[in-house]
Order: sequence, then structure tokens, then C-alpha cells
Amino acid sequence: AERELEKMNPLTKVKLINELNEREVQLGVADKVSWHSEYKDSAWIFLGGLPYELTEGDIICVFSQYGEIVNINLVRDKKTGKSKGFCFLCYEDQRSTILAVDNFNGIKIKGRTIRVDHVSNYRAPKDSEETDDVTKELQEKGCGARTPSVSSAEGSEDDKPTKKHKKRQKGKKEKKERQRED
Repeated sequence: AERELEKMNPLTKVKLINELNEREVQLGVADKVSWHSEYKDSAWIFLGGLPYELTEGDIICVFSQYGEIVNINLVRDKKTGKSKGFCFLCYEDQRSTILAVDNFNGIKIKGRTIRVDHVSNYRAPKDSEETDDVTKELQEKGCGARTPSVSSAEGSEDDKPTKKHKKRQKGKKEKKERQRED
């Protein structure tokens, strides 16, 4: 079945993934039995159909909406250095892959429909002299498959409003009150 998928038109794959997600929503499928759970041990995703002029920075800007990106491999032509229009990226938290697949698969970027899918066992390119230390360490230890425990996620300081937020909120209230008085 996987080989049939590999030969399939990329836009057909986009459509099938979106239909599968829609069916799961309609049926109320639990997370544990969702098709996404098959990829619970990998924080890597595949991006295909990317506009050739996008850089790693551009891709990170778009895809960091759903989590911290810890590694990216934008595949380039060895001779020209130009993008081949696809890449692999790894999130710090595997749960981000589900959000990215569900929300980015099938969207258009610069007029091109992109495909976003899970990668079950990403194999990094063979070592080259250009590979930096961080990438080498990620290749050895793996990337992002560990999911924080529920208790540590609930007690996260990120969820608590900071003093700056409170001041901003106060400032907005005062501004609204002044506008009403005028």
C-alpha cells in the first residue's frame, strides 16, 4: 500500500490526507487511535511542493506557528545550490507535527499547493564537512520524539500572564474609558 502512495500524484495525497482528517473529526476518533498515532515516535515532517525561492528561514517562519523547530533539511541541488522544492523539518515536540499536518497540508504558498505529511523514520543525509555540531548531535540522539508529561505542561510558566500583559490590558481599558468620556 505504501508503494502505491509513493507513486500517487502529490495533489491526490494532499486530498486524501485532508479527507482522512475530516472523516476522523466527523466520527469523533480519539487521539490514541487516530492515523496520526502511527507517527508518535517521530517529530519529523515532510514538506513537498514548496516554491523554489523559499529559504530555510522562510520555511521556519511559517512552520514555527505550531511549535519550536529544532532541525531543517531543505533539499538542494548539489551543483547549483538551488532548492528542489521539498524539505524535512523536526519539531521539538512531536505533537506539533499533528498540528502542522492538519493545518498546512493543501495550503497555497506563493501560488503552489504544498503537501505536509508525517515521516516515520527520517534518515539524515550522510555526514559532510558542512554538517554543524548541533545537527550531528541531533542525528545521533534523535530529534524531538519526546513529549513532555501532562503535569509539566500544565504548570508551565508560559501559560501565566506576565506583568507586561497586565499593564497592556490596563492601558487598553484606560484608553477605552477615555474614548467613552469624549
